[in-house]
Amino acid sequence: MLRPYVAFVCLLVASLAGVSKAQAQTAQQTKAKAAPQKKAGPAQAVPAKAPPAQASPAAAPPAKAPSAGVPPAKASPAAAPSSKAPAAASKRGPVRSAVVSTPGIDRSLLQVAIDQFRAENYERASLTAFEIVHNPKMAPIATEAQYVLAKALYRLGLYHSSLSQFSEILARGPDTHYFTSSLEWLFFIGRKTVNETVVLDEIARYSNVEFPARFRSEFRYLLARYHFLRGKALDDVGQKAEANQSFEEVVRLSLAVPEGDPYYARAKYLEGLTYYRDGKLEQAVAALQEVIRKTRMTQGPVEPGGKAALALRELAFMQLARIHYGLQQSRSAIFYYSKIERGHAQWLNSLFESSWASYRIGRYEQALGNLVTLSSPFFREEYFPEAFILKAVIYFENCRYQEALSIVDDFEAIYGPVQDKLAEMVASNMSAEEYYKVLDDIQKANLGKRSTTNEILARVLNLALTDTDLKKTLEAIRELENEVDVFSKYSDTFKYSELVKALIDSIKSQRERLMNKAGIMAKGKLEFELLELRTLSSNALRIRVDTVEKEKTYLEKQLSEGGARDVIRKYKYSVAVPDDYLYWPYTGEYWRDELGTYRYTLTKGCIDRPLPSVAADTP
Repeated sequence: MLRPYVAFVCLLVASLAGVSKAQAQTAQQTKAKAAPQKKAGPAQAVPAKAPPAQASPAAAPPAKAPSAGVPPAKASPAAAPSSKAPAAASKRGPVRSAVVSTPGIDRSLLQVAIDQFRAENYERASLTAFEIVHNPKMAPIATEAQYVLAKALYRLGLYHSSLSQFSEILARGPDTHYFTSSLEWLFFIGRKTVNETVVLDEIARYSNVEFPARFRSEFRYLLARYHFLRGKALDDVGQKAEANQSFEEVVRLSLAVPEGDPYYARAKYLEGLTYYRDGKLEQAVAALQEVIRKTRMTQGPVEPGGKAALALRELAFMQLARIHYGLQQSRSAIFYYSKIERGHAQWLNSLFESSWASYRIGRYEQALGNLVTLSSPFFREEYFPEAFILKAVIYFENCRYQEALSIVDDFEAIYGPVQDKLAEMVASNMSAEEYYKVLDDIQKANLGKRSTTNEILARVLNLALTDTDLKKTLEAIRELENEVDVFSKYSDTFKYSELVKALIDSIKSQRERLMNKAGIMAKGKLEFELLELRTLSSNALRIRVDTVEKEKTYLEKQLSEGGARDVIRKYKYSVAVPDDYLYWPYTGEYWRDELGTYRYTLTKGCIDRPLPSVAADTP
């Protein structure tokens, strides 16, 4: 069923996927030419499914970290970021020369660290700086040394370790000499890491600080995204008043991003979702249409960042379709669903959801044809249990009672054991770490030979991984594990030092926190899917009861009339197709180039129902 707002995530936050590094470079280069390119990043959405009842669908923003540039190529070690940093550089961070006066303190060791940094000997620079930071006699220059340490770790590719050092500098307060430049480094680290939530948390702590102009729009967008995620979490636990405050901040910050900025479209998307959540549908539609205008593709090769902009554009189309579906405007919903490109990330969801819209206006052939695509072997790993319910409802409404009962039987045979298994998992009181382990096994495909039930359960767990925030949390855990592995490629002096021991301990603590978070999120997702399956099972039972009642009614009429009474009749139908299509009979084979174009012709149906209009089903 099309899931309401509480099933966001989707989409973003729900979230938006960040632009790629190539996008970021293009954004800064274009901005330098006073002709900013409008780009946006998506966020994988939580798939929303449409109910037989008239439900209001919703979507959530992408969760991928935004990126608007990479650190510049040259830097002076103990300094603040340069305001004229070049757009591209591999692991370089922005810095300019600055010297802190420390009378009475021997700065010779610090100068050694700086010289090592300038010579690009980052291992030795980090070790020397670490020695200063942990020497109580050198406390007056500890912050400057820690700044060198943080930058050296960044250059070594140890981004989480670098972030922890910058966080300690920021914790000393705005009066710290390196406070502002450390804030700027958060943006560069956020562009290097998979899960930007740790960076968002840091940025949110200093939301009252005036950021440099070149980071201001990125800061506003990231802070808006932080409040969106926070508001969604508060909604989930029923704290409506606090959630309202967070969503008010989302709108305020989104409106502060100027139209010509690369973050404008993504901010507008958050704004549109917030308006939808608040029931302000006209404003939501206007904001989402603005996203579509600003992400319009031009003819020719896709420019750097174009794929991310296209993904955000399609998320906006999906949300517009869901809004119109919820308003009973099925034809408009179908129009927006049709804008999703074949084979793209949202394509299967658009096919499924548009099937419900087609069903509402009597386009049964279109609806059933979409379901044929979803059931093809190409999408064996996809999870659309509600497709059985929709198919059964269509057959029921066309008086094909035996087929409807057969479809319900198939649903119960396939998903009944899955429901039981999910209920067992949820009731087992597994720890958060155990839930994480289950998902980790699924993600690594360490399941071996699976039964049908376990195969479907794997699909459910994979569906849990479509939650953008959960998926990115799991990726962040792997990123931390990979960072520990990175230490092994450096010299023995470095990897067996006290510095590395301290960094590994810090990474392990971060990993444990993320594992606990991922486990809690996984349990919540599985509980949600169990509730959805129970609802679908109830719908299947209702269809079974209604079908039996209908059959009973017709049997009673036959008895009262003293003979057989026809229930169904043959429909008149046509195989005419638009000029740009070719009719080709389906014989049970699936071809990739045919996916999404199937029409399932109903040749017979209720005897007392008006004949279906062929013209009405023309795409």
